[in-house]
Amino acid sequence: MNQLKNEFKKEHHDLKLNESKNNTAESNKMGTMPVGRLMINMSLPAMFSMIIHSLYNIVNSIFVGIIGESALASVTLIFPIQIFLISLGVGTGIGLNSLISRKLGEQNFMAANSAANHGMLTSIVNWFIFAVFGIFFSRPFVEVFSDNPEIIAYGTGYCFIISVFSLFVLIQINVEKILQATGNMVLPMICSLTGAIINIILDPILIFGLLGVPELGVTGAAIATVIGQFLAMCLSLYFLFSKEHKIKINFYNFRINWKVLKDIYSVGLPSIVMQSISSVMIIGLNAILISFSEAAVAVLGVYFRLQSFIFMPIFGLTQGIMPILGYNFGAKNKKRLIETFKIALKTAVIIMIVGMIIFQIFPVPMLKLFSASSEMLRIGTGALRIISTCFVFAAIGIIASTLFQATGHGLFSLYVSLLRQLVVILPLSWILARFSGVSYVWLAFPMAELFALTASVFLLRYIYNRKIKNWGEMNETNFRNGINV
Repeated sequence: MNQLKNEFKKEHHDLKLNESKNNTAESNKMGTMPVGRLMINMSLPAMFSMIIHSLYNIVNSIFVGIIGESALASVTLIFPIQIFLISLGVGTGIGLNSLISRKLGEQNFMAANSAANHGMLTSIVNWFIFAVFGIFFSRPFVEVFSDNPEIIAYGTGYCFIISVFSLFVLIQINVEKILQATGNMVLPMICSLTGAIINIILDPILIFGLLGVPELGVTGAAIATVIGQFLAMCLSLYFLFSKEHKIKINFYNFRINWKVLKDIYSVGLPSIVMQSISSVMIIGLNAILISFSEAAVAVLGVYFRLQSFIFMPIFGLTQGIMPILGYNFGAKNKKRLIETFKIALKTAVIIMIVGMIIFQIFPVPMLKLFSASSEMLRIGTGALRIISTCFVFAAIGIIASTLFQATGHGLFSLYVSLLRQLVVILPLSWILARFSGVSYVWLAFPMAELFALTASVFLLRYIYNRKIKNWGEMNETNFRNGINV
């Protein structure tokens, strides 16, 4: 009888051991799948999703441009608020993604689940900040830049709607980052595509009053954006709670763990500040350009919409490589970490070269998409050609910044971003505008990227020498068995 019990216990133990190994092997595709194939699987859905998002931004601005130059200028003045909103959401999501992927790499699933729970809580807190701003400060913000009643009316309504209803996009972003951290890139892509496509469909209907809907103008563009975000959020929550994932959200007996929040924002906060700096930069550039004309401000807005079509695939690529870099950094696999970085860098540079060629050859047709006036064409043609010379430098900086964030060195990304967008570009823009005119303001962009690229190279060398250089090569067999060296 005792012998039968012992045999039963042994079989039960072996069964549990095999289940554990199978689960570990399944969860470790970021440590075992060939890097090239893994990057394609992880990045292509995000890249496709980001391209659709950039297309939505362009289409949205094309419709607004039909209303008039004042409408396009007003949306450009609000653009920094949108950037700050997305910066807070994406920055928090990046910190969340980095922490979850590192904990999965360490096989610490309880800590990964705790991070996901805290990530959902941050969405509500972040929304409250923008709801207050939208209610009380939308009009005063627009009035700082213009006394044109038309621009004030357009800008105030647009700002109020996207701020007060920002909860939808903030929840959506965090849920997508949670799913991406587990290696699932398809479901987040579906959510993003749903929101963007709904937005594109609703834009002309609400802006111009088609199909019996009242003509809402710029306000209609804002409402279309919010409806798309709401539906994307609903779909993302459905996927999070109804599908099988390596991360489990459970608020039963939930208590705030300040260390988890600190870990999220040790990477997330620098990313928030880093991305928000672009908001400060655009506010500063708007203030500089409005002294020349509304057309100059409109050109800046058009540029940021157009360049998003080139930059967004790069950002999609970074979403794919972030969990790969974070996982293999946590598992101390130097070979896979470096291989991922190199392939991503080559891919980003190729995309940017193609983008630069397009901007050099077709600036006029691109500007005419937005119903550009003769003044916009005069200012914008040179602007697009000058700024696009910095694209390749920017590609290197973006991939380097992703490595900084994935390895828990978010402050390095912040330093580089501060150098590029505040220390260099704004002072240079002001000097060039004051002494050389609006045609030369755009030179500040490539000059700033050169400074930032130099700083990124030094910081990459620092991380490699201090954190990575002395790692032993990781045995792939150990990875498949879930053993960290």
